[in-house]
Amino acid sequence: MSADFSELRVKMVDGQVRTTDVTSAPLLDAMLVVPREAFVGAGQRDLAYIDEDIRISNGLDGGGARYLMEASPLAKLLQLAEVNASDCALDVGCGTGYSTALLSRLARSVVALESDAALAETARATLSGLGCDNVTVVTGPLPQGHAAKAPYDVIFIGGSVEEVPAALLDQLAEGGRLVAVEGQGNSGVARLFIKARGVVTGRRAFNAAIKPLPGFERIHAFQF
Repeated sequence: MSADFSELRVKMVDGQVRTTDVTSAPLLDAMLVVPREAFVGAGQRDLAYIDEDIRISNGLDGGGARYLMEASPLAKLLQLAEVNASDCALDVGCGTGYSTALLSRLARSVVALESDAALAETARATLSGLGCDNVTVVTGPLPQGHAAKAPYDVIFIGGSVEEVPAALLDQLAEGGRLVAVEGQGNSGVARLFIKARGVVTGRRAFNAAIKPLPGFERIHAFQF
């Protein structure tokens, strides 16, 4: 018997998202509408609304696996960005496109950046099928962002990183916000970076344990 996905969306929002201090009405409405099950494999659809990260790719060339982020931290990060209807957003590490679909309902336009060509093609097809006409999916190294369409009012990084690269901070518009989780596992901290008068400053927002996004590992210099 197939699951009632609309009912599962309501349960996800009520049981996983609202209970973690997510109160943004536009964001909650988006999560009630966007079909999370469309962004996982056919054999995973009945698991799409569990309160866990869901693996969507085993990774490329020895790189780390990729995951659809658990609903609660995803919602808290998007709420932290305070996305509004006039914003141009960059979704770094869009995976199969679920975060992009949410952003497409919150922002004026979204550039979805993905380093894995297969994931990018899946995202492109799924988002097109859902009528997300304000989205452009591009491929390239995640830490470099997508300067061709910069600056961005919002930059969302879809996984934890050791530190946010300067290249991404440089692509913020004046008044722009970047949200990211720095650190792995239980040491992860969600941070909000804001550009004001040409200067980017960051602040700690909340603890967050999410899966790492490959490609952002800090290169440690060899010391004699």
